Amino acid sequence: MNGHFISFEGPDGAGKTTILQAMVDHYRKRLKDQLTITREPGGNPISEAIRSIILDKENTEMDSRTEALLYAAARRQHLVETILPALQQNHVVFCDRYVDSSIAYQGAGRMIGEKAVYDMNLFATEGELPEKTIYLDVPSELGLKRIMTNRTDDVDRLDLEKLDFHQRVRDSYLKLAKEYPERIVVIDASQDLETVKGDTIKILDQVIK
Repeated sequence: MNGHFISFEGPDGAGKTTILQAMVDHYRKRLKDQLTITREPGGNPISEAIRSIILDKENTEMDSRTEALLYAAARRQHLVETILPALQQNHVVFCDRYVDSSIAYQGAGRMIGEKAVYDMNLFATEGELPEKTIYLDVPSELGLKRIMTNRTDDVDRLDLEKLDFHQRVRDSYLKLAKEYPERIVVIDASQDLETVKGDTIKILDQVIK
């Protein structure tokens, strides 16, 4: 496969979706129909159906391991139905979240074990990882403040977690970035939007020749 698989990660409020859309706008002119944009959980009908269950604010009784298993199931279907076919057609795939999210949110945030969640996803993905991961980092307090200021009409079940949950998530992401420096690039998302966009384009231009 000659395509490029690039994931975008970040704690809540980092501006990940905004930056991803900016990258789509920037690279669409060059790549045209060779650019595939997708998200997790989601990306196809089965995975989107699982997404609606996971993020439903009414599902407060969901067990942490159930949640992690649902993410892994959605990811498996997403990989085989959406990501791999696109890579086989030499597409550049921009994915809003992937395995790192599960390790950070369920493994660390839910405290069910980062290795346990990684192993579960290793089974689900057969070891398929992005070529490059853009991790947009922001202090948890700032991220939550942004959510409550800018996303009041789109707050999901994970956004409602307390500060210590979001701090564990961020700490896990930063640990992953140290473990996999060749894959995960940390960008300071507390900077102004144009600077974050510019930093992201510099990294992606090294991958998308």
